[in-house]
Amino acid sequence: MASLPIDVAPAFVSLLDPARYKGAHGGRGSGKSQFFADLMVATAVRRPGFRGLCCREVQKSLKESAKRLIESKIERHGLGRQFDVQEAVIKTPGNGLIAFAGLQDHTSESIKSYEGFDVAWVEEAQTVSQRSLNLLRPTIRAPGSELWFSWNPRLEKDAVDQMLRGVELPSDAKVVEANWSDNPWFPGELEQERMDCVRQQPDQYDHIWEGGYVSVAEGAYFARQLAEARQQGRLTQLALDPLMSLRAYWDIGVRDATAIWVVQQVGARLNCIAYYEASGQDLATHLNWLRDKGFGRAECVLPHDGAKADALTAIRFEDHIRAAGFQVRTIPNQGRGAAMKRVETARRVFPAIWFDEKSCDAGLKALGWYHERRDEHRSVGLGPEHDWSSHGADAFGLACTDYEAPKANRPMDLSRLTRGIV
Repeated sequence: MASLPIDVAPAFVSLLDPARYKGAHGGRGSGKSQFFADLMVATAVRRPGFRGLCCREVQKSLKESAKRLIESKIERHGLGRQFDVQEAVIKTPGNGLIAFAGLQDHTSESIKSYEGFDVAWVEEAQTVSQRSLNLLRPTIRAPGSELWFSWNPRLEKDAVDQMLRGVELPSDAKVVEANWSDNPWFPGELEQERMDCVRQQPDQYDHIWEGGYVSVAEGAYFARQLAEARQQGRLTQLALDPLMSLRAYWDIGVRDATAIWVVQQVGARLNCIAYYEASGQDLATHLNWLRDKGFGRAECVLPHDGAKADALTAIRFEDHIRAAGFQVRTIPNQGRGAAMKRVETARRVFPAIWFDEKSCDAGLKALGWYHERRDEHRSVGLGPEHDWSSHGADAFGLACTDYEAPKANRPMDLSRLTRGIV
């Protein structure tokens, strides 16, 4: 049986051994696609009659597939006589083939055409839906068959991350992380691109090059501020100061999420100690969280709707919280454009803010995603997008609005002091 020697970076060596699931995730320039394309060709040479599928969620044309990459591997290894590159497929030794498909286009019936395939390689797997995974996984079921996944992580909730980086992995799974620094053949051209990204897009660098999840959306209101906070070490571990006052800033959710930032001001510094968010829970649940976390003495600071009477009890929201034993204060309505006023204030105050990175993780994600809604046809901004991130961002904006910088000490007039007058 013939074999094809291929160059393999140390990060991918474990994926050479047989496994039902093989996954490689990481940032740009890691060589993930190069590795799987080489492995596809090498496997086709070693196993006459091999049938491989290269797929992605959406494939409008073969230009969007891995076909050209695999063709280049065949050329590079001098295998043109063993492979027959056709318009839609590549015929492999022993009358096998490599096919290319978009998973989104398939139904539970049409995908059965791939039942006899030995390998399915899913490219750009971060975009693949749970529906597509549910169709593909039981379809590739030939003896010894494998499913390969390569992807640049996007969100923790993406289906492939839930499957291959979640709490419980599928049986017989090998998953590796590989980034630019793991690629022995990382080209100088990409190094220039990487350094440009460090300089021009620091908020996106971790996601693009280091394989991190998207923590800051492009065009997010606080993208630059969060990048600076991370660079300056203001995303760290914070301790609660028992001598300083404590405040809990709310965004009140009735039919959607309630968000709370727990904050302490220490001198000029605003410490974000913890973040909480819950949807569909009653008021008692939110207050019990404050007590359970040791924040029972916190003053609850509410937005203007805290003074609005509850439709069922005719009691104001602030009165419910006060009756539960908390100090309460409601900030008046800021009027028209209140959301943007909070954004502008938060940007101004941001250099004074420190975060407990672990306890505020969900809140930092919300701040990183909070962005402008745009009319693309007219290229105009329509104000903040009201989505999952806006609850945490609104509560954060309330805290920034309430922030008071310490007043500078008035210089002492020593000449007056000598006369007994200060």
